[in-house]
Amino acid sequence: MRTRQLELSGWGRTSPSAARLVVADADELDRTVLDELAEPRGIIARGMGRAYGDPAQNAGGAVVRLARGPIVLDPRAGTVHVGAGVSLDELLRHVVPRGFFVPVSPGTRFVTVGGAIASDIHGKNHHADGTFGAHVESMTILLADGTRRAITPASDPTLWWATVGGMGLTGIIVDATVKLLPIETSRCLVLTERVPNLDSLLERMETGDHLHRYSVAWVDMVATGAHLGRAVLTRGDHATYDELVAERPSAGDDPLAFAPAGLAAVPHGMPNVLNRLAVRAFNELWYRKAPSSHLGLESITGFFHPLDMVGDWNRLYGRGGFLQYQFVVPFEAVDTLRTIVATVAASGHASFLAVLKRFGPESGGLLSFPTPGWTLTLDLPAAVAGLGGLVGELDRMVLDAGGRHYLAKDATATPEIIRAGYPRLDEWLEIRRLVDPTGRWISDQARRLDLY
Repeated sequence: MRTRQLELSGWGRTSPSAARLVVADADELDRTVLDELAEPRGIIARGMGRAYGDPAQNAGGAVVRLARGPIVLDPRAGTVHVGAGVSLDELLRHVVPRGFFVPVSPGTRFVTVGGAIASDIHGKNHHADGTFGAHVESMTILLADGTRRAITPASDPTLWWATVGGMGLTGIIVDATVKLLPIETSRCLVLTERVPNLDSLLERMETGDHLHRYSVAWVDMVATGAHLGRAVLTRGDHATYDELVAERPSAGDDPLAFAPAGLAAVPHGMPNVLNRLAVRAFNELWYRKAPSSHLGLESITGFFHPLDMVGDWNRLYGRGGFLQYQFVVPFEAVDTLRTIVATVAASGHASFLAVLKRFGPESGGLLSFPTPGWTLTLDLPAAVAGLGGLVGELDRMVLDAGGRHYLAKDATATPEIIRAGYPRLDEWLEIRRLVDPTGRWISDQARRLDLY
């Protein structure tokens, strides 16, 4: 077990706080160690620090990072038993060459399995496959009293659905068994389309998403007028062996080859280069270079994790950092979605990355974010005057439409905003207090949002 005092922040780099970072094997965390670590400000687990706000920070307390742990593939069952400290990057490097893919992947490979469960992550396939938690068959949780409990959705549904999406506040996830997706190749067959405006985009996604496992749209949040919400829509599926060799015959010799590429990292001290002028120029280029319609092969990295090719890309926003603001509104609130897009486009604030997806049914997690509807993600430089006013305006529109905000992305919400968006919050709090009556598991976000 290694311990050091460190200033930690989320990926958005907006609200750092100092804590004692502890890197430990799961079997080192017994009751005596937990008692020591919990003084004076409690404990929270941390994966790879890719939550954007403060859910994996604990000012003045302890932050625990689990060591890697095992990866045990059962190819017959199509499952993997994996330590919660293992990253999706490590897991993919192990299972893709053996003919499997993770059931759900966010936009980065650099999250841990424990973090994926605690945030109940979603991906481009939520409309088809739901959240990560829906594919977890069992897990072991380290409870506040130092004991470990092995649970399944059937054996302990109360603790299970409080933990899936529970942001690490019911205990530390130690390991899990996850159902994998069988694949024939390490490539995806992707349909890319340039879409002239938001209404056309919504219509194409409504009528065509069901034809593909994966769907996501990049939206130009600077364009206005007739071009409001213009987008590049990409929808895809894992390529079969026949589809691969039909386009790239030589790839048939090693159809499951997987070696994610990486480019140079963004250096320390980079000023914010993503101002409105730069974003407008980038958006024009990105939109114009996209084909009107094209079907072709892409690598797993290129389709799922393109930003992973740029190390420390969050430094592009400068020392002030950025907010990643993600919400969902019901399908019937599509007019609210249009108003939000128009409001951001007219605001003078520039979102470099704006992503639109369609969500399917909820997972069952009491604090899980996805619910049927439209979800939009915005990246907004934090050190820009007037951002708080814009975020407040967006918050009101989202809540008035019956929507909610994603805890794994949140850095600005209030207790009232979360309570309004999560109708089962009181049920979750009751379970959380039952399994952790002394409030051992705590984070900066939990304090900010009264999640204890």
